[in-house]
Amino acid sequence: MSIAEHDTRPAAAEDTPTPATMTMAAALNLALADALAADPDVVVFGEDVGALGGVFRITDGLTARFGEERCFDTPLAESGIIGTAVGMAMNGLRPVVEMQFDAFALPAFEQIVSHVAKLGNRTRGGLRMPLVIRIPFGGGIGGVEHHCDSSEAYYAHTPGLTVVSPSTPQDAYSLLRAAIASPDPVVFLEPKKLYWSKGEVDTAVTAEIGAARIARDGTDVTLLAYGASVPLALEAAEVAAAEGRSVQVVDVRSLSPFDDATVTAAVRSTGRAVVIAEAPGFVSVASEIQARVFERCFEYLAAPVRRVTGFDTPYAPPKFEHWYLPDVDRVLDAIDTLHWEDDV
Repeated sequence: MSIAEHDTRPAAAEDTPTPATMTMAAALNLALADALAADPDVVVFGEDVGALGGVFRITDGLTARFGEERCFDTPLAESGIIGTAVGMAMNGLRPVVEMQFDAFALPAFEQIVSHVAKLGNRTRGGLRMPLVIRIPFGGGIGGVEHHCDSSEAYYAHTPGLTVVSPSTPQDAYSLLRAAIASPDPVVFLEPKKLYWSKGEVDTAVTAEIGAARIARDGTDVTLLAYGASVPLALEAAEVAAAEGRSVQVVDVRSLSPFDDATVTAAVRSTGRAVVIAEAPGFVSVASEIQARVFERCFEYLAAPVRRVTGFDTPYAPPKFEHWYLPDVDRVLDAIDTLHWEDDV
């Protein structure tokens, strides 16, 4: 699957009636448009986000509607983009920046961890950072090196950063609006693979940062996932149901802060858990979720908590992506190892 195989241009956000069925790309576009319309302090900028509308057309039409002072292009200098956003946030604006591709954000990493994440603490809360960093992340589009990566662990590991990732168009809209409204910096991870997935969006529905959601009820095993891994978990749950397993799916949504209460209650209700993520498994968000579940649910577990992740290698090139990314068979294999009574 390549970028060129898709029409990435979302429907125009202006005057879009809701509830309405739309792609995740269109939902993100609508969220940005609504935020720009609601608050004159919101500004959107990044590489090619202006007249082009962004590589994935998430910002399509925003410059024409709100003007170049509200949505504008920047030089190809990610560190400069974040540095500019920091200055804007310090002076009362609410910048929303796009990093274009996940690995492209790494030149700005020093700015993000040294300044974006720490200014609030450095000033004892006297200076807030109402800043959103949008990062298209993950695989599934046939991108080459630097264009597909899963760098969420870097950000989730950094105190002072909120890190979220939607898996549905509704959450894409609601979580982005919540992120823009937040007084603190948010790294907003957008699963590239899901930009063209469709679902109903109601602009009246709100989302709370730091809250997971139950995406599917089940009684035998809990699958914990986020971003592009959530549809995979739901697909695996359907196949497992045909084989007699009742599978619960939890969409983590917020990587930091993490919703221990919802996740713990879900795993305790089934006694078995599998964590699914595209990123390499070593020292990962999946590792942290696994550890938290073990610590809080040990006496409820019928089997060890398993992980199904990407491999501990650099992200695979396009023709090998299907070997690298978790799939239904790997998830089902993990479920089969969870000490079932009928295994005897």
